[in-house]
Amino acid sequence: MAITHKAPGELIDIRPLGSDLHSTISSTLIRAEHIEVFRFILLAGKTTPEHTAAGAITIQCIEGAVQLDALERSQVLYPGSLVYLVDAEPHAVTALEDSVLLITVLLHRV
Repeated sequence: MAITHKAPGELIDIRPLGSDLHSTISSTLIRAEHIEVFRFILLAGKTTPEHTAAGAITIQCIEGAVQLDALERSQVLYPGSLVYLVDAEPHAVTALEDSVLLITVLLHRV
């Protein structure tokens, strides 16, 4: 089965998931030539290994709380927090609570 993404102009609900958080999986919401937007679910205590993205990114906390390790410092993102990282900036994320992040990647595909 093919994965479907939202079409240009189609509304996307990014509100907190609340009680549906544990039954929701991470998913790509938008995939186009130069942008990807995905909802990333990270449960309390889980960590992403340090990695880089294929372009500049924003990470927006929708729900929960996460620790972001990047640029030689740690910061905590809470709902309503947004951070921008330049292309190929190494970073890792640890969920302090069950969390939902909205991640936007500005791709440099050719």
